[in-house]
Amino acid sequence: MNTFGVRLRLSTFGESHGEAIGGILDGFPAGLKIDRKLLKQEITRRQGGRNLYSTQRKEDDIVEILSGVFDDTTLGTPIGFIIKNNNTKSNHYDNIKDIFRPGHADITYYNKYGIYDYRGGGRASARESAIRVAGGAFAKMLLREFNIQVQSGILSIGNIECKDIDFNNALKSEIYSLDKNIEELQKQEILKHKNNHDSIGGVALLKASNVPKGLGEGLYYKLDSAIGSILGLNGVKAVEIGSGVESSKKTGKENNDEIDTNGFLTNNAGGMLGGISNGEEIIIKLHFKPTPSIFIPQKSIDKNNKETICHIKGRHDPCIAIRGSVVGESMLSLILADMLLLNASSTIQSLKKIYA
Repeated sequence: MNTFGVRLRLSTFGESHGEAIGGILDGFPAGLKIDRKLLKQEITRRQGGRNLYSTQRKEDDIVEILSGVFDDTTLGTPIGFIIKNNNTKSNHYDNIKDIFRPGHADITYYNKYGIYDYRGGGRASARESAIRVAGGAFAKMLLREFNIQVQSGILSIGNIECKDIDFNNALKSEIYSLDKNIEELQKQEILKHKNNHDSIGGVALLKASNVPKGLGEGLYYKLDSAIGSILGLNGVKAVEIGSGVESSKKTGKENNDEIDTNGFLTNNAGGMLGGISNGEEIIIKLHFKPTPSIFIPQKSIDKNNKETICHIKGRHDPCIAIRGSVVGESMLSLILADMLLLNASSTIQSLKKIYA
C-alpha cells in the first residue's frame, strides 16, 4: 500500500532515481491559505548536502503543486505535487546491480516482485520521504489553525544521549541535537563512524503540544496505533510512546498518571489513554537503525544465489536518524491532522454545529 491516513490521505509515488517523486493529499479542507515559506522551510530541513553529517546528494527539492490549490488557497480537491530528481548519479550502482546489499530491501523486493530498481534502492529509498515532509507541511498549516505544534530533535546518537532537552536548540543545530552541551560529542560520534566508512544509529524525540482532548478512533484506529505506523518510515525499528519500554519495568502505582482538579500529575502515558488524546503533550521516541549503506566490504549473494562481496559506492547518510527526525515530525503532523478531521463528526452535537 502506498496510502497513509483515513480522512486525510497521502498517497505517494516515485523511485529514488526516477524522473520525480510525488504525492496526492486527499481530504484536505478548502479555504486554507498555502504558506509556501513553511513548505520550503520543511523541505530544506530534510534536504541532504548541507553539512558533513548527511548525504552529499543535494537535490533542488522544489515542490511543484499541480492541483488542489487556486490563488494560493486550497480548493478541497486532491492536492497533487511532485519533486523532480535532478542529482541522481545512477552509475554509482552499476557494480552492484545484481548484488543484494546487506541491510537493504533489495533482496525482499526481488523475492516479492521478481524485479527491483537497484539504483539507490528504488521505491524503498528514503528519497521518497521528501514527499512525506511536503505532505506534513500541509498538515502543519492545518494544525496551526488550532494552535497545535509538532516538534522534533535528536535525543541520542549511539550511546550519547541528551540530558537538557531544548527543542529550540534542535532548530539551530546542524544535527538537530536537543542539547547544546552534548551536541559536539554527538557530532564527533557521527564523524568517527563516517571516517571508518561505517554508520551509527540514533533516537529522535517528537513532541506535540496543545493537542485537544478526544483525538483517536476507538479500537481500530487508535491514536497510538496510528503513531505506531511510523514504523513504515525507512530505518525506524522501534516507536516508544510516553515512558515506552520503561513502563514494562514499573509497577502500576509507578506508571499510572494520577489526576487532580488541575489535570494529570505525570505523563507516563505520553498524552493518550485508550488510544485517545488526553490533553497532555504527546511524547514519542523513534529508534533508527544505522544506515545500511556503508563503505566496508560485506558478504552477500547475487541474483544467481552466488556468494560475493558487496562494495557500496555513492552518497549516503552516516546517521539516518538526523534527517529521519524531520520526516517523523511530518508523519506525526499528518496523523494529528487526520485525527482532527475524523473527530469533527464524533458527536451529534458537533454535526449540528456544522449544519446549523
